[in-house]
Amino acid sequence: MDKDSPLAVRMRPQNLEEFIGQKQILNEGKLLARAIASKKVSSLILWGPAGCGKTTLGGIVAKAMEAEFEYLNAAFCSVAMLKKVLDRAKERTKKDGKKTCVFIDEIHRFNKLQQEALIPDTEAGSIVFVGATIYTPHYYLIPSLISRSIVAHFNPLSKEELTLILKRTLTDKKRGLGTLDIQVQEEAFTYIATMAAGDARKALTALEIGILSTPKDNEGRIVFTVAAAKESIQKNSVYDKKDSYHYDTISAFIKSVRGSAVDSALYWLAKMLKSGEDPRFIARRLVILASEDIGNANPFALVLATNCFKAVEFIGRPEADLTLAQTTIYLAGSPKSNSAYLALAAAKEDVENEETKEVPEHLKTHSKDYKYPHSYGGYVEQEYGSKKKYYVPKAIGEEKKLKDFLENLHKE
Repeated sequence: MDKDSPLAVRMRPQNLEEFIGQKQILNEGKLLARAIASKKVSSLILWGPAGCGKTTLGGIVAKAMEAEFEYLNAAFCSVAMLKKVLDRAKERTKKDGKKTCVFIDEIHRFNKLQQEALIPDTEAGSIVFVGATIYTPHYYLIPSLISRSIVAHFNPLSKEELTLILKRTLTDKKRGLGTLDIQVQEEAFTYIATMAAGDARKALTALEIGILSTPKDNEGRIVFTVAAAKESIQKNSVYDKKDSYHYDTISAFIKSVRGSAVDSALYWLAKMLKSGEDPRFIARRLVILASEDIGNANPFALVLATNCFKAVEFIGRPEADLTLAQTTIYLAGSPKSNSAYLALAAAKEDVENEETKEVPEHLKTHSKDYKYPHSYGGYVEQEYGSKKKYYVPKAIGEEKKLKDFLENLHKE
């Protein structure tokens, strides 16, 4: 490997034994670990935050499969470029029987046509496809690609794992900084591991910059202190998307909208946007809230929230910030009802715990005993399968109309 390559590149693990983190998918006995060990990986999707080992694992998979490694970034890859790589893979298989591991970073940026282009070669066995994304694959990748793949969710690296990675560089004389006389304060490791927010690339880059820019003392030693560490790594966001704070902030945002606290909701929204939060993540949570907390008190809330999500995907930031603000204000200012949420939860509980009910004969397909409501003016009394009351509408907003309608039905 080129000695002038960044430390984060030079220190990439070469096999699973060197790999740190992601025990939930790589521990002995786990599906992905078994697939790699048995060389039975044909299609793999890795999703998780930046710097947690997705690209590294792609390289390890290629070595384990004894395959040629081809790297593509979906942000800069056209269909023609992809076709060239796939053609080379076919030729390589035909010529010497060797497979090709096609690693596609930011796979979520591929359109449907580009994703579909991968399927024939994956099924034919001429390539081992590995896709990496920071987003939930089920939102951005076509079902036919997901169904053919092992989907592995990566977690941010812990502070302990990052510290272990950082310390490893000081003993590695071939790829790391082991040839230098370095003394690092333990607190400096802790600071970088904390500020890196689960990102090994960020941590290693900070360590490399910090150590190589620190002058040697009178004894020719580089002493890397906490002060030097603070100069080496920057905190770019209002909050770090690590541990619980990422979730605490979205929780405060949703609870403010639910509580009709418009101004607080806007504050938390601004904080998330300033921190570089994925606007699609925010929009998805608004769609969920529209059904869970507003429901039929204002059915249009779900329509607006769904269109907000589509608009955010279509126009992107910073223009989409205003769409999020508009939707946040509308949802926060809407009447609230969780009747649908409670009704479904109660019905699910009965399905889970009670004996499964058979479909009444008159409700079965082509039954002659079914009473067609429209033949009776729109409503007729008959057994529909459950005598238990799940839905209890509230006299709030548009849901009051549903409440009145349903109550009047049974009075007639």
